[in-house]
Amino acid sequence: MVHDGSAPPNPDQRHQPVASPHGDAPPSVPFIGLTGAIAAGKSEALSAFARLGAATLSTDELAHELLDDPEMRTRLAERWGDEVVVNGRVERDRVGEIVFGSPEELAWLESVLHPLVGLRVAEWRSELPPDTALAVVEVPLLFEAGLDGAFDATVCVIAADGTRARRAGERGTELLEGRSDRQLSQDEKAARATHVVRNDGSLEELEHRLELLLPALTGIRGTA
Repeated sequence: MVHDGSAPPNPDQRHQPVASPHGDAPPSVPFIGLTGAIAAGKSEALSAFARLGAATLSTDELAHELLDDPEMRTRLAERWGDEVVVNGRVERDRVGEIVFGSPEELAWLESVLHPLVGLRVAEWRSELPPDTALAVVEVPLLFEAGLDGAFDATVCVIAADGTRARRAGERGTELLEGRSDRQLSQDEKAARATHVVRNDGSLEELEHRLELLLPALTGIRGTA
């Protein structure tokens, strides 16, 4: 269902939450996965959710933090040499050059990082106050990694290709296809999501659309 701000979403039209593997679990904080195509506005949507009162977390930020962990720096240097660590910090640009030029090296890095990110997310979720209305986690490769079943619902942010290309250019990113060939297309992501939010306008318009979506999300009985 695409939410364009014209009307509140109908909670009855969303997909059913993922069933808990533990049977009839007690109600908990609704756990929402946020994703979208490159330059569609995932991070902006996450910030908007935070302003609207949700607890939020970015897996990209977690991964960046983990890259500066001493043990991780050691593993990267052992794998790729001292050139990836300068003055005690990981050279992310150099790491990016390595992994996006080699599917094998990217797979290795993800095999190291993803389990650690998953542990951090689980820890964050377990520490949420019981009165938290909504928990939203941004996961850029949510569907590609098969993580949609971990959430009660998913939200996909979309934007026109021209809009995404302009945004990517403004932040110095070679669009879309350079790093998106390993991602599902925007249409595929949207087809798999519980809710789709269009972001072709201003940040205020995006936040308004997410605000209209809140009742459908906070009404979910958290079971994932």
